[in-house]
Amino acid sequence: MVRQEKLLEVQDLQKSYGRKNNITKALNGISFDILPGEFLGIMGPSGSGKTTLLNCIATIIKPTSGRVLLNGKNISAFDSKDLAEYRGSRIGYLFQNFELLDNLTGQENILLPVSIHGMELTKARAKLDELASFLEITDILDKFPSQMSGGQKQRVAAARSLISDPDIVLADEPTGALDTRSARTLMNKLDGMNRSSGRTILMVSHDPNAASFCSRILFIQDGVIFHELRRKQEESREKFYERILQVLAQLGGGSANVL
Repeated sequence: MVRQEKLLEVQDLQKSYGRKNNITKALNGISFDILPGEFLGIMGPSGSGKTTLLNCIATIIKPTSGRVLLNGKNISAFDSKDLAEYRGSRIGYLFQNFELLDNLTGQENILLPVSIHGMELTKARAKLDELASFLEITDILDKFPSQMSGGQKQRVAAARSLISDPDIVLADEPTGALDTRSARTLMNKLDGMNRSSGRTILMVSHDPNAASFCSRILFIQDGVIFHELRRKQEESREKFYERILQVLAQLGGGSANVL
């Protein structure tokens, strides 16, 4: 059996807020690995530490202790140049509320990260055409966000997160602001990208429908891993969805009810 190298390693990650007698632990020593090509979901109740975890990996916030390694390199030890490369091209971030700039067209929003970080224009435009075709947004590239539906905005945002060809895409509740139909369209696209090109995705979600597209799910509660589910080979998405619902029901009852 061939041993796969770990793409991302989260080691004993802790994040606390507050001071002295008023300290809240958002993350309480969480550890896990992600292999190349995985579609990993993170689920848990509000306040469980899901978004804090994602933001520590994205270096939006700094953990209190612990390490995050990308391809074996500790991102906390990066100098300013390496950190800029990490944020600009090694990770892609897909936000819940799109975070598009209103005064830029869809095309300009997508190309903004690579223009900042210096990708060669011909390569960037070729990648843009490829993503726009796959995500079915070619016809809205010249529109402004105010002229787009929520689903279109999120697919433009998805293209922006992928334009630099990152090692991993971090998705924070990507269906949270979408209607059911738009959410399914987006998840089908992300799933297709994961399957066809081996795109590694780490997605935080409260939505079991969205999570059922994942290959593995970590459930966290009070800043620690409560349970893990792996989608079985040949298991239908509907069956996996049912197992997700069972864990979510037990998650509300505490760790004594782990499956």
